[in-house]
Amino acid sequence: MDSLRLDKWLWFARFQKSRSMAQGLIEEGGVQVNGRTVTKTAASIKVGDEVLFPIAKRWRLVRVLGLGERRGPAPEAQALYEELPPPLLPPFE
Repeated sequence: MDSLRLDKWLWFARFQKSRSMAQGLIEEGGVQVNGRTVTKTAASIKVGDEVLFPIAKRWRLVRVLGLGERRGPAPEAQALYEELPPPLLPPFE
């Protein structure tokens, strides 16, 4: 498997509690992949992509290290990404 749907990956990596919540975040235009805004939940990501998204009133920027095959326990999910320092963006209202 060379790529995975973005909504599935956000769920597998435990950034969203459900796949439908991940889909909502993407459809609202709240997610960027490699610097471009993504609004289609079926957008594909691959290892090496950088994903920027808001969560818990702060921005998160992560590099995809693995795609995953399921929503596993937290240590398994954390192995799917590397945390990067987020760019300076306006705060949430």
